[in-house]
Amino acid sequence: MRLYTRKFALVSLIAFFSFSSSAFAVTEIQWWHAMGSSGERMDKIAADFNASQSEYKVTAIFKGNYTETMTAAIAAFRAKKQPHIVQVFEVGTATMMAAKGAVYPIEDLMKDSGTKLDKSVFLPAVISYYQTPNGDLLSMPFNSSTPVVWYNKDAFAKAGISSPPKTWPEMKTASEKLLKAGYKCGFASGWQSWVELENFSAWHNLAVGTQENGFAGLNTEFTFNNDAVKRHLNDLYEWSKSGIFVYGGRRGDSLPKFTNAECGMWLNSSAYYGSI
Repeated sequence: MRLYTRKFALVSLIAFFSFSSSAFAVTEIQWWHAMGSSGERMDKIAADFNASQSEYKVTAIFKGNYTETMTAAIAAFRAKKQPHIVQVFEVGTATMMAAKGAVYPIEDLMKDSGTKLDKSVFLPAVISYYQTPNGDLLSMPFNSSTPVVWYNKDAFAKAGISSPPKTWPEMKTASEKLLKAGYKCGFASGWQSWVELENFSAWHNLAVGTQENGFAGLNTEFTFNNDAVKRHLNDLYEWSKSGIFVYGGRRGDSLPKFTNAECGMWLNSSAYYGSI
């Protein structure tokens, strides 16, 4: 996910502060986010900042899931009632990059305000997602999810599985043992295009598209229709016939299949740690 600042006529969050604040008033900063299960953490970040000084007050506002939050921000911008800061998920990257005049790049914001920005503190694989091809940072990396395998220890013990799988063949073997142990399915997956296509391709050093996977231009051509990805998607299709893999819907809709102990494993974001 990333944090974007809104662009006013004064084209700066800092400029907005100086324009609207006074010696007697506290400037309120609206921060929209999509962190439902981590909402308390968002509130604490805002509360800690507010307690550190008396000039500004950050108000953290939960605006729904990732898609709802970005949609609300776009609608608010069109109505000229946008928040000062909004958190947007990775899927919204292209939308925000193309939103000329609506987004104030973090790199420009820091330079214009005279604030040092040490980009070396971020993991290269994380910060590169939020940069232009020239290396300019568009948004502030806030929290970055990674796909993980969630597994049911009780189900593993019942099925005689000693350790979680590390490869796709091991996923198949473990799933077959879970089915023999009486479970309805081996594993389900959420955010399939992210987990089963993007990350699969990244692990195999395969581009999803041309133009640096779309970051370098809008005339991008998809390239994920390659032998490796086709083989993997075909495996999922074949596995779905016997229950090794089940499709449980888009986004995180398949979570109940894991929490209700239908499937012994679930592939999805590390961000589910809090809710699970």
